[in-house]
Amino acid sequence: MSGAETFDVIVVGSGAAGATAALRAHEAGLSVLIVEKAHKYGGTSAASGGVIWVPNHQFTSNDDSREKALAYLDALIRKPVNRERLEAYVDQAPEMLRFVKSLGVPVAPAPYYPDYFPNAPNARVDRSILCDTFDGRELGDKFVLMREQYARFKILNRYAMDVLQFFSISTRAPGWIRTFLKMAWTYWSDVSTRLLTRRDRRFTQGAALMGHLYKRVFDRGIELRLETKLDELVVSDGKVTGVKLSHFGRRYEIGARHGVVLAAGGFEWNQELRDRFFPVPGLTRHSSTPEDANRGEALIAGMKIGASTEHTEAGWWIPTMHIPMESRSNFEDIVQAAFDVGRPHSVCVNRNGVRFVNEACSYDEFGAAMVEDQLRTGANTPCWLVFDATFRQKFTAGGIMPTILMPDRSIPPDWWDHYIFRADTLDALAAKIHLPAATLKQTVDTMNQYAVSGVDTQFRRGASPYDQMFGDANVKPNPCLGPIDTAPFYAVPINLGDLGTKGGLRCDALARVLDGNDQPIPNLYAAGNNAGSPFGNLYPGAGGTIGPAMTFGYVAASHIATQAQGDAATQRAAA
Repeated sequence: MSGAETFDVIVVGSGAAGATAALRAHEAGLSVLIVEKAHKYGGTSAASGGVIWVPNHQFTSNDDSREKALAYLDALIRKPVNRERLEAYVDQAPEMLRFVKSLGVPVAPAPYYPDYFPNAPNARVDRSILCDTFDGRELGDKFVLMREQYARFKILNRYAMDVLQFFSISTRAPGWIRTFLKMAWTYWSDVSTRLLTRRDRRFTQGAALMGHLYKRVFDRGIELRLETKLDELVVSDGKVTGVKLSHFGRRYEIGARHGVVLAAGGFEWNQELRDRFFPVPGLTRHSSTPEDANRGEALIAGMKIGASTEHTEAGWWIPTMHIPMESRSNFEDIVQAAFDVGRPHSVCVNRNGVRFVNEACSYDEFGAAMVEDQLRTGANTPCWLVFDATFRQKFTAGGIMPTILMPDRSIPPDWWDHYIFRADTLDALAAKIHLPAATLKQTVDTMNQYAVSGVDTQFRRGASPYDQMFGDANVKPNPCLGPIDTAPFYAVPINLGDLGTKGGLRCDALARVLDGNDQPIPNLYAAGNNAGSPFGNLYPGAGGTIGPAMTFGYVAASHIATQAQGDAATQRAAA
């Protein structure tokens, strides 16, 4: 690498893991370069919900502890994981959060987010952390270069929603109209931004987190290069010493004195790797992450130099559906249906017309149930969300807004019987979507009995605080169970979508990438979905992706700084 451009640390990927690693390395006095292959920065994190799962954070006085967090995880983890790495996460995540807060990033607990398994031992409602709304104009001319939130995080694909606004509007809670009108007024009264872009300057959820982080990145002069793709890792004398990059076809090398941190996301947009690793591969186009972004280039680069992998059979599952893009019907949007599938007045069935899951469970568990049912019956992926006119009036069905915002007459004619199906009777609906009518009617009849009793004896839908959080408080006796009995009846297909992949490069407790002999590859680190999840195939709570991403980005940079200090001391002694 003699004569090549050189930095102390090179971070590949600009999401939460990469930004945290870059900030920690800079605070330790190291020179840092972030490279991002896309033309916008922020990664998948910027287009996410932006929640960070951090047990035992102690931001507020509570009785959570290291021991309770590990007991919760131990009760749920279903496959072997690296114990030291799991414990490192529980120990280091609170430290990472204190570091981020020390930079001025406004993070705080969200007490309305229960752990995803609220009935498990030591589950809590205060481990999920949110970042306050960010004013995008603080990024200056880089405002328009942050990856934009999806339409699903906006009202009418225009007004950005924070989490509380989302809950209020999606459940039509008291005051939801006032909430919406306030959002609209804030947007349209911002004349200066409207003259620049249609984009809402209010960055919420994942965009808020990444806005705050990148305000600190840019204020510190950390260099970010967009449209810059990792092609290969450079290895000299058995250690990683740099990277080979490409920028609009121009290839060049950059040296890394002390470390390369791979934080470039998973492989969900690489169909070949999905087919290779997943038991039910699904299609790349059903992923809800940025289109064609995470193709596993950094994973492949690591494997090429002998890195091992783990947990690659699992994704961070989430049910999705697809609908045509607004004004461009030849193209489709992928829309999450994470909470829609568990609302009252609905049921999810496989292509045999049979239920297979508690529809109100966490979206990852819903996806895992789709995989299990597909392997068992061959009649899932996609499955069907069936609902009645009451549901249609109140709730979203993926990209189909409630009737107050999107009445049936406003749905484009090419959507009917292709993206959304409607019929006056369940028999007619079953015929349209090719389900056995008798079985579907029996399933709906059983759900209607559950709605009266309030008890789902098959899957216990609505029995946990997590289930109930997304139900309808006006529906009694169970907010997740309402009768499916008001014509017309509707159905939409639900795909096996994802928020990324859970598996990647196998790392140790210090975020060092391991080879096939369990030995660290010198100077190579990984964080986020580039690395295997410390939880294996478990999704413990909201923020279970970003929490480890930021934590191991922080851990990687901390270890690089320690190694750099040791190298400097050795050089001084030799001199």
